[in-house]
Amino acid sequence: MNIILLSGGSGKRLWPLSSETRSKQFLKVLRSPEGTHESMIQRVWRQIHKAIPDAHMIISTTDSQKETIRKQLGVQVDIALEPERRDTFPAIALAAVFLAMERGCGMDETVIVMPVDAYAEDGYFQTLLKMDRAVQSDAADMVLMGIRPTYPSSKYGYIVPEPVQTSGLMRVASFSEKPEAKRAIELLDMGAFWNGGVFAFKMRYIMEIISRYIVPQGYQQLRENYGRLRKISFDYEIVERCRSIAMVPYYGMWKDLGTWNTLTDVMHDNNAGNVISGEGCSNTHIVNELDIPIIALGVCNTVVAAGPDGILISDKLASTQLKSYVEKIDQRPMYEERQWGNYKVLNYMRYQNGNHSLTKHLMILAGENLEYQMHKNRDEIWSIVDGRGDLLIDGHLRNVRCGDVAYITRGTLHSIRAITDIHLIEVQIGDELSEDDVENLAWDW
Repeated sequence: MNIILLSGGSGKRLWPLSSETRSKQFLKVLRSPEGTHESMIQRVWRQIHKAIPDAHMIISTTDSQKETIRKQLGVQVDIALEPERRDTFPAIALAAVFLAMERGCGMDETVIVMPVDAYAEDGYFQTLLKMDRAVQSDAADMVLMGIRPTYPSSKYGYIVPEPVQTSGLMRVASFSEKPEAKRAIELLDMGAFWNGGVFAFKMRYIMEIISRYIVPQGYQQLRENYGRLRKISFDYEIVERCRSIAMVPYYGMWKDLGTWNTLTDVMHDNNAGNVISGEGCSNTHIVNELDIPIIALGVCNTVVAAGPDGILISDKLASTQLKSYVEKIDQRPMYEERQWGNYKVLNYMRYQNGNHSLTKHLMILAGENLEYQMHKNRDEIWSIVDGRGDLLIDGHLRNVRCGDVAYITRGTLHSIRAITDIHLIEVQIGDELSEDDVENLAWDW
């Protein structure tokens, strides 16, 4: 079985802890069976391995999430990188071609597509096996998972099945996309299920559809011609046009943890980070990623989240409206996780002469290194404040440790490799400071 996990999201509904580069699926706020904290993507990865040990998984995502995925799941995970965002049909098509042409997936093998941030019990993942059996028995060209609704929601699409059920498989009569509240009640009376965005089909089926736009000669060739794929959702392009479609029902626990009020429902601890919660606090969750303390007194039904990008204080029900407010914020990410470690922006200044300065704290994990790179529009000053490493400047290596300083002028090739965990302060100076001002070159450490 081959599973394509879709990893997207802009992170606006769980601001300030999530962002474009650190979407909700990467927040380590859930509790693992071992008692440690894990993210949604780590939880799903673990549950799939438990239910289907031999499943081959690939993650479809954008370049901004690549390093975080590899940091949380390991460098060996297969990733299909979209050259640009073009909705779920092109993203799934790209991942399918990777499976077929890079990993040798046969045309009669089952491909299952699902979101990477599903929060469900183990039975949800056992249902994937039922979908696989339905596909392999040629019960339908497309098999969906229908999730039993727990209330008449307007947030989800609905699958309306035909009344007859054969061996746990239902034929699909129609779909309804995010209906009004009154219509949602009517759909529940008709026996409709939520559409959880889980699809199963044979590889041959998706490859035939891709060939209507381009006959892929390889994964890289499709990436180079990615714009020729139609920018449309998988539901609209394929599912709703499919004439042979069935549904496997799932009756267990499933939650969409897309907002603070739903996420806090499943958090094991009410407080995380440097938090002091006094008497009178009820149904309140506080997550603090800052070094300064948060003290809460007599606060009820509230979520407080503090991170480098900002501070949120919201009634839990009102937190569902957060996205429209975050969209008004025009600010670069102040914290990012990378495969080599992480960085936090400490300060940004603009001066009268037109120059800018940006100060970062970088933590580079032992054995990891930054890319060998140069900048055209800025100078940098690196101050090593902890740890040991090898500094590379224009092809010359020297050992550095706490107290050493490196001055890197624009146009200079540079990198650093950590022998132990390294903490350094980076000060960027220039009339234009941008994360795009970087040219990477190869270097064999």
